[in-house]
Amino acid sequence: MALKIIDQFDSSFTLDPDAKAALFGLLQSEPFLQQVAQQANYPMVEFTELLFQPIPYSAATPKGMPAEFEPFHKTDGYVIINVPPNFMFKAKIFKPSRLCAIYRQAQG
Repeated sequence: MALKIIDQFDSSFTLDPDAKAALFGLLQSEPFLQQVAQQANYPMVEFTELLFQPIPYSAATPKGMPAEFEPFHKTDGYVIINVPPNFMFKAKIFKPSRLCAIYRQAQG
């Protein structure tokens, strides 16, 4: 089995407004914020409302994310998570099949 090298990958997507509202509600729920904060070892976190579709690793995208989101990976105080599949299902988002969300440490 040979590896397929992908030179270009379109990571753009558009969410239906109702699906986006449902997903943001789940991602901003207090129990989920507490769970993300606990896993990140932060006292509190807040959802930045930034989402991206993971992309294949390449020389240009070594972190598996669009280049414009890489600064969040390198900066203290931010955490990137995979959106839980059950959240995607509850929000009725099937394309893209995976999303990542960015949270920042909240000052409290």
